[in-house]
Amino acid sequence: MKRLVILYIVCSLFSAADAQLLYEVSGKSSKAKSYIFATNRLTDIQFLDTVPNLFKVFGRCDKVITEMAINDYEAIQTLRQAALLPDSIKLENWYSEDEYRLIDEAMRLTLNMGMDKLGRMKPSYLTELYRNELLKRWLNYDEDRSAQNFFQSVAAQQGKPVYPLDKTGEAIYMAFDREPLHWQMKELLKIVEYPEREVRLEKSLLRFYRNGQLNEYAYEASMPDNTSTLSYSDCKVYWQRNLTWVKRLAPYLTEGRAFICLDALYLGGDDGLLAQLKSSGYRVRPVNRRIKISVK
Repeated sequence: MKRLVILYIVCSLFSAADAQLLYEVSGKSSKAKSYIFATNRLTDIQFLDTVPNLFKVFGRCDKVITEMAINDYEAIQTLRQAALLPDSIKLENWYSEDEYRLIDEAMRLTLNMGMDKLGRMKPSYLTELYRNELLKRWLNYDEDRSAQNFFQSVAAQQGKPVYPLDKTGEAIYMAFDREPLHWQMKELLKIVEYPEREVRLEKSLLRFYRNGQLNEYAYEASMPDNTSTLSYSDCKVYWQRNLTWVKRLAPYLTEGRAFICLDALYLGGDDGLLAQLKSSGYRVRPVNRRIKISVK
Protein backbone atom coordinates (compact mmCIF):
# COMPACT_ATOMS: atom_id res chain seq x y z
CA MET A 1 0.00 0.00 0.00
CA LYS A 2 2.84 2.36 0.94
CA ARG A 3 4.57 1.70 -2.39
CA LEU A 4 1.36 2.52 -4.27
CA VAL A 5 1.03 5.84 -2.42
CA ILE A 6 4.65 6.75 -3.22
CA LEU A 7 4.13 5.82 -6.88
CA TYR A 8 0.99 7.98 -7.03
CA ILE A 9 2.87 10.96 -5.55
CA VAL A 10 5.76 10.55 -7.99
CA CYS A 11 3.39 10.29 -10.97
CA SER A 12 1.46 13.33 -9.77
CA LEU A 13 4.64 15.39 -9.51
CA PHE A 14 5.75 14.22 -12.95
CA SER A 15 2.37 15.21 -14.41
CA ALA A 16 2.55 18.57 -12.64
CA ALA A 17 5.98 19.25 -14.12
CA ASP A 18 4.77 18.33 -17.61
CA ALA A 19 1.49 20.23 -17.35
CA GLN A 20 2.15 23.22 -19.58
CA LEU A 21 0.50 25.42 -22.19
CA LEU A 22 3.44 27.61 -23.19
CA TYR A 23 6.50 26.22 -24.99
CA GLU A 24 9.84 27.58 -26.14
CA VAL A 25 11.21 26.54 -29.55
CA SER A 26 14.90 26.91 -30.36
CA GLY A 27 17.80 25.05 -31.92
CA LYS A 28 18.39 23.89 -35.46
CA SER A 29 19.01 27.11 -37.42
CA SER A 30 17.05 29.45 -35.14
CA LYS A 31 18.60 32.87 -34.63
CA ALA A 32 16.38 33.53 -31.61
CA LYS A 33 13.77 31.73 -29.54
CA SER A 34 10.15 31.43 -30.59
CA TYR A 35 7.15 30.37 -28.51
CA ILE A 36 4.07 28.21 -28.91
CA PHE A 37 0.94 28.79 -26.85
CA ALA A 38 -1.94 26.30 -26.79
CA THR A 39 -5.42 27.85 -27.00
CA ASN A 40 -8.95 26.68 -26.29
CA ARG A 41 -12.04 28.61 -27.36
CA LEU A 42 -13.92 27.91 -24.13
CA THR A 43 -11.41 29.76 -21.97
CA ASP A 44 -12.13 33.34 -21.03
CA ILE A 45 -9.58 36.10 -21.63
CA GLN A 46 -9.01 36.31 -17.87
CA PHE A 47 -7.60 32.78 -17.93
CA LEU A 48 -4.52 34.11 -19.71
CA ASP A 49 -3.48 35.88 -16.49
CA THR A 50 -3.04 32.47 -14.85
CA VAL A 51 -0.34 31.33 -17.31
CA PRO A 52 3.07 32.43 -15.92
CA ASN A 53 5.30 34.46 -18.26
CA LEU A 54 2.74 34.42 -21.08
CA PHE A 55 2.57 38.17 -21.65
CA LYS A 56 6.30 38.50 -21.03
CA VAL A 57 7.24 36.19 -23.89
CA PHE A 58 4.56 37.66 -26.14
CA GLY A 59 6.21 41.03 -25.64
CA ARG A 60 9.52 39.61 -26.87
CA CYS A 61 8.02 38.51 -30.17
CA ASP A 62 7.61 40.62 -33.28
CA LYS A 63 5.11 38.45 -35.21
CA VAL A 64 2.18 36.12 -34.55
CA ILE A 65 1.65 32.83 -36.35
CA THR A 66 -1.73 31.13 -36.27
CA GLU A 67 -4.00 28.76 -38.18
CA MET A 68 -5.92 31.52 -39.94
CA ALA A 69 -5.75 35.30 -39.64
CA ILE A 70 -9.09 36.59 -38.34
CA ASN A 71 -8.50 40.00 -39.92
CA ASP A 72 -8.08 38.60 -43.43
CA TYR A 73 -11.54 39.70 -44.51
CA GLU A 74 -11.10 38.57 -48.10
CA ALA A 75 -10.27 35.03 -46.95
CA ILE A 76 -13.19 35.04 -44.50
CA GLN A 77 -15.58 36.11 -47.26
CA THR A 78 -14.25 33.32 -49.45
CA LEU A 79 -14.85 30.85 -46.62
CA ARG A 80 -18.44 32.03 -46.25
CA GLN A 81 -19.05 31.47 -49.94
CA ALA A 82 -17.48 28.02 -49.69
CA ALA A 83 -19.96 27.11 -46.94
CA LEU A 84 -22.77 27.05 -49.53
CA LEU A 85 -23.89 23.82 -51.14
CA PRO A 86 -23.91 23.50 -54.93
CA ASP A 87 -27.32 24.35 -56.42
CA SER A 88 -27.76 20.73 -57.50
CA ILE A 89 -27.75 19.42 -53.92
CA LYS A 90 -30.67 19.82 -51.54
CA LEU A 91 -30.27 18.63 -47.96
CA GLU A 92 -33.86 17.53 -47.63
CA ASN A 93 -33.27 14.87 -50.28
CA TRP A 94 -30.61 13.20 -48.15
CA TYR A 95 -32.76 12.61 -45.06
CA SER A 96 -36.03 10.94 -44.25
CA GLU A 97 -38.93 13.27 -43.46
CA ASP A 98 -38.60 12.56 -39.74
CA GLU A 99 -34.84 13.19 -39.74
CA TYR A 100 -35.17 16.45 -41.67
CA ARG A 101 -37.94 17.59 -39.35
CA LEU A 102 -35.75 16.81 -36.33
CA ILE A 103 -32.89 18.86 -37.76
CA ASP A 104 -35.24 21.72 -38.63
CA GLU A 105 -36.70 21.80 -35.11
CA ALA A 106 -33.23 21.71 -33.52
CA MET A 107 -32.04 24.63 -35.65
CA ARG A 108 -35.13 26.69 -34.86
CA LEU A 109 -34.70 26.09 -31.13
CA THR A 110 -30.99 26.94 -31.04
CA LEU A 111 -30.35 29.32 -33.93
CA ASN A 112 -33.82 30.80 -34.34
CA MET A 113 -33.71 29.83 -38.01
CA GLY A 114 -35.16 26.81 -39.74
CA MET A 115 -33.93 24.77 -42.67
CA ASP A 116 -35.92 26.96 -45.04
CA LYS A 117 -33.12 29.51 -44.51
CA LEU A 118 -30.25 27.20 -43.58
CA GLY A 119 -30.82 24.41 -46.08
CA ARG A 120 -28.37 25.88 -48.59
CA MET A 121 -25.45 25.52 -46.18
CA LYS A 122 -23.05 22.58 -46.08
CA PRO A 123 -23.76 20.13 -43.25
CA SER A 124 -20.28 20.66 -41.74
CA TYR A 125 -21.04 24.37 -41.41
CA LEU A 126 -24.42 23.70 -39.77
CA THR A 127 -22.79 21.22 -37.40
CA GLU A 128 -20.29 23.85 -36.28
CA LEU A 129 -23.00 26.50 -35.87
CA TYR A 130 -25.06 24.10 -33.78
CA ARG A 131 -22.04 23.04 -31.69
CA ASN A 132 -21.18 26.65 -30.93
CA GLU A 133 -24.71 27.29 -29.71
CA LEU A 134 -24.57 24.19 -27.50
CA LEU A 135 -21.33 25.45 -25.96
CA LYS A 136 -22.85 28.88 -25.35
CA ARG A 137 -25.87 27.43 -23.59
CA TRP A 138 -24.24 24.63 -21.64
CA LEU A 139 -20.62 25.70 -21.09
CA ASN A 140 -20.90 29.52 -21.13
CA TYR A 141 -18.93 29.92 -24.34
CA ASP A 142 -18.63 33.62 -25.20
CA GLU A 143 -17.09 34.36 -28.59
CA ASP A 144 -16.42 37.97 -27.64
CA ARG A 145 -14.48 36.99 -24.51
CA SER A 146 -12.81 33.85 -25.84
CA ALA A 147 -9.04 33.78 -25.33
CA GLN A 148 -8.49 31.89 -28.58
CA ASN A 149 -8.03 34.92 -30.83
CA PHE A 150 -6.82 37.35 -28.17
CA PHE A 151 -3.21 37.57 -29.28
CA GLN A 152 -4.19 38.09 -32.91
CA SER A 153 -6.27 41.07 -31.86
CA VAL A 154 -3.50 42.50 -29.67
CA ALA A 155 -0.96 42.01 -32.47
CA ALA A 156 -3.16 44.00 -34.83
CA GLN A 157 -3.41 46.81 -32.29
CA GLN A 158 0.36 46.84 -31.78
CA GLY A 159 1.20 46.67 -35.47
CA LYS A 160 2.67 43.18 -35.31
CA PRO A 161 2.11 41.10 -38.45
CA VAL A 162 -0.10 38.00 -38.23
CA TYR A 163 0.74 35.12 -40.56
CA PRO A 164 -1.62 32.19 -41.23
CA LEU A 165 -0.29 28.64 -41.57
CA ASP A 166 -3.15 27.58 -43.85
CA LYS A 167 -3.77 28.97 -47.30
CA THR A 168 -7.37 29.95 -48.04
CA GLY A 169 -8.04 26.85 -50.12
CA GLU A 170 -6.66 24.64 -47.38
CA ALA A 171 -8.77 26.39 -44.75
CA ILE A 172 -11.85 25.74 -46.90
CA TYR A 173 -10.93 22.07 -47.20
CA MET A 174 -10.40 21.70 -43.44
CA ALA A 175 -13.63 23.49 -42.57
CA PHE A 176 -16.03 22.09 -45.14
CA ASP A 177 -14.58 19.39 -47.36
CA ARG A 178 -12.25 17.13 -45.37
CA GLU A 179 -15.15 14.69 -44.99
CA PRO A 180 -17.35 13.47 -47.86
CA LEU A 181 -20.80 14.97 -48.05
CA HIS A 182 -22.63 11.80 -46.99
CA TRP A 183 -20.53 11.66 -43.81
CA GLN A 184 -21.21 15.33 -43.09
CA MET A 185 -24.92 14.51 -43.36
CA LYS A 186 -24.56 11.76 -40.75
CA GLU A 187 -22.65 14.01 -38.37
CA LEU A 188 -25.23 16.78 -38.58
CA LEU A 189 -27.97 14.32 -37.67
CA LYS A 190 -25.77 12.82 -34.95
CA ILE A 191 -25.11 16.12 -33.17
CA VAL A 192 -28.82 16.96 -33.28
CA GLU A 193 -29.78 13.55 -31.87
CA TYR A 194 -27.05 13.40 -29.20
CA PRO A 195 -26.00 16.95 -28.27
CA GLU A 196 -24.91 15.82 -24.81
CA ARG A 197 -22.01 13.87 -26.37
CA GLU A 198 -20.52 17.06 -27.79
CA VAL A 199 -20.84 18.91 -24.52
CA ARG A 200 -19.38 15.99 -22.56
CA LEU A 201 -16.27 15.88 -24.75
CA GLU A 202 -15.75 19.65 -24.76
CA LYS A 203 -16.10 19.72 -20.97
CA SER A 204 -13.52 16.96 -20.63
CA LEU A 205 -11.12 18.67 -23.05
CA LEU A 206 -11.50 21.94 -21.18
CA ARG A 207 -10.52 20.23 -17.93
CA PHE A 208 -7.35 18.82 -19.51
CA TYR A 209 -6.58 22.18 -21.07
CA ARG A 210 -6.90 24.13 -17.83
CA ASN A 211 -4.48 21.67 -16.25
CA GLY A 212 -2.04 22.02 -19.15
CA GLN A 213 -2.30 18.34 -20.06
CA LEU A 214 -1.90 18.55 -23.83
CA ASN A 215 -1.12 14.87 -24.37
CA GLU A 216 -4.21 13.82 -22.45
CA TYR A 217 -6.17 16.42 -24.43
CA ALA A 218 -5.12 14.85 -27.71
CA TYR A 219 -5.69 11.27 -26.54
CA GLU A 220 -9.17 12.09 -25.23
CA ALA A 221 -10.21 13.52 -28.60
CA SER A 222 -8.80 10.63 -30.62
CA MET A 223 -9.94 7.71 -28.46
CA PRO A 224 -12.19 5.14 -30.17
CA ASP A 225 -14.83 5.52 -27.44
CA ASN A 226 -15.24 9.20 -28.26
CA THR A 227 -18.81 9.28 -29.58
CA SER A 228 -18.93 12.96 -30.51
CA THR A 229 -18.62 14.31 -34.06
CA LEU A 230 -14.90 14.91 -33.43
CA SER A 231 -13.54 11.56 -34.57
CA TYR A 232 -10.22 9.75 -34.82
CA SER A 233 -10.30 10.36 -38.58
CA ASP A 234 -10.47 14.12 -37.92
CA CYS A 235 -7.40 13.88 -35.69
CA LYS A 236 -5.52 11.94 -38.37
CA VAL A 237 -6.16 14.79 -40.82
CA TYR A 238 -4.85 17.29 -38.26
CA TRP A 239 -1.73 15.20 -37.62
CA GLN A 240 -1.03 14.94 -41.33
CA ARG A 241 -1.40 18.70 -41.68
CA ASN A 242 1.13 19.15 -38.87
CA LEU A 243 3.81 17.81 -41.22
CA THR A 244 3.05 20.67 -43.61
CA TRP A 245 2.96 23.16 -40.77
CA VAL A 246 6.43 22.15 -39.56
CA LYS A 247 7.81 23.04 -43.01
CA ARG A 248 5.92 26.33 -43.13
CA LEU A 249 7.06 27.27 -39.65
CA ALA A 250 10.72 26.75 -40.58
CA PRO A 251 11.45 30.29 -41.91
CA TYR A 252 9.67 31.90 -38.97
CA LEU A 253 11.57 29.73 -36.50
CA THR A 254 14.85 30.44 -38.27
CA GLU A 255 14.25 34.17 -37.92
CA GLY A 256 13.01 33.68 -34.36
CA ARG A 257 10.84 35.81 -32.08
CA ALA A 258 7.63 34.25 -33.40
CA PHE A 259 4.62 33.81 -31.15
CA ILE A 260 2.66 30.80 -32.40
CA CYS A 261 -0.84 30.36 -31.00
CA LEU A 262 -2.78 27.28 -32.05
CA ASP A 263 -5.66 25.18 -30.78
CA ALA A 264 -4.51 22.70 -28.14
CA LEU A 265 -5.94 19.85 -30.23
CA TYR A 266 -3.13 20.24 -32.76
CA LEU A 267 -0.24 20.30 -30.30
CA GLY A 268 -0.23 17.31 -27.96
CA GLY A 269 0.18 13.58 -28.44
CA ASP A 270 2.65 11.43 -30.32
CA ASP A 271 1.74 13.03 -33.65
CA GLY A 272 1.04 16.53 -32.35
CA LEU A 273 2.91 19.57 -33.61
CA LEU A 274 5.19 19.72 -30.55
CA ALA A 275 6.34 16.13 -31.10
CA GLN A 276 6.79 16.69 -34.82
CA LEU A 277 8.89 19.80 -34.24
CA LYS A 278 11.12 17.77 -31.93
CA SER A 279 11.42 15.04 -34.57
CA SER A 280 12.50 17.70 -37.06
CA GLY A 281 15.41 18.70 -34.86
CA TYR A 282 14.06 21.63 -32.88
CA ARG A 283 14.44 21.95 -29.15
CA VAL A 284 10.97 22.24 -27.61
CA ARG A 285 10.58 22.68 -23.88
CA PRO A 286 8.08 24.25 -21.47
CA VAL A 287 8.68 27.89 -20.65
CA ASN A 288 7.43 27.32 -17.11
CA ARG A 289 9.23 24.01 -16.54
CA ARG A 290 10.50 25.12 -13.12
CA ILE A 291 7.03 26.17 -11.99
CA LYS A 292 4.88 23.47 -10.42
CA ILE A 293 1.36 23.43 -11.81
CA SER A 294 -1.12 21.46 -9.72
CA VAL A 295 -3.14 18.95 -11.69
CA LYS A 296 -6.64 18.51 -10.33
